[in-house]
Amino acid sequence: MSTPTESRPAAASGTFTLGGDLPIHRLGYGAMQITGPGVWGEPEDPDEVVRLLRRAVELGVNFIDTADSYGPFVSETLIRQALHPYADDVVIATKAGLTRPGPDVWLPLGRPEYLRQQLELSLRHLGLERIDLYQLHRIDPKVPLADQIGELVALQKEGKIRHIGLSQVTVAQLEAARKLATIVSVQNLYNLSDRSSEKLVEHCEANQIAFIPWFPMATGALARPGGPLDEIAKNHEATPSQLALAWLLRRSPVLLPIPGTSSVAHLEENVAAANVSLSDEDYTALSAVSAPASSSGGGVSRLFKRR
Repeated sequence: MSTPTESRPAAASGTFTLGGDLPIHRLGYGAMQITGPGVWGEPEDPDEVVRLLRRAVELGVNFIDTADSYGPFVSETLIRQALHPYADDVVIATKAGLTRPGPDVWLPLGRPEYLRQQLELSLRHLGLERIDLYQLHRIDPKVPLADQIGELVALQKEGKIRHIGLSQVTVAQLEAARKLATIVSVQNLYNLSDRSSEKLVEHCEANQIAFIPWFPMATGALARPGGPLDEIAKNHEATPSQLALAWLLRRSPVLLPIPGTSSVAHLEENVAAANVSLSDEDYTALSAVSAPASSSGGGVSRLFKRR
């Protein structure tokens, strides 16, 4: 007879209570890669995506992160097709604030009327009356921050948003936003080989704000044969990617990794990382090494290579 962590391994990643009232398993799923090439249009096999999303929930994943710009709206629509009506413990997070003129093109747009429009569309595409976590995908430098956050607060007061989050911000930007609203999460690039958001991780931990690292499995040169990831992974009979996820889960209790994939096999491999337990020696060895931040460079879609 299988134990809960064997049948639903994501549960082994531990629990974080988002916004003080939404308990979720810390290892979630990022739904960027379930669209077509360039994060644009329909995937090659929509039925396989539906199977993948349902399998994620079977494995105990109950935090799924998407955005209106993934497709656009393709990711949200597929999530609804696969999972609606949603299980009581499943939290769907989405984002707005990046427009998509075409494949691989991402432009910030934070005008209040646009954010409101996108929120209404996301509610429709996801089949929800309220978004549990609605994130400003990028702060638009051409629009006052008070106007952008203010519109999200207005939507929150209307009951259409439960909690507000931010994406790709600095500590200063987070604190500026916190003067305008209760911010429960931030989503920044952060992984074993790119720790340029280290100060923000520490700040979030000190304030019990969820930190959702995107591109969490980047390993770069660290996974080279004979490298630190390669050697420790062999000792754990794990892959370098699983080790990178295990390191994030150990790094801070507020980290909520959301590895994405379009493959059921890789989904199962990623979720199995929740059962990889790093020794103090392994964690220290991994923490002591890093690659230059620029090693993960490139555009958004180049960072999300399909697996």
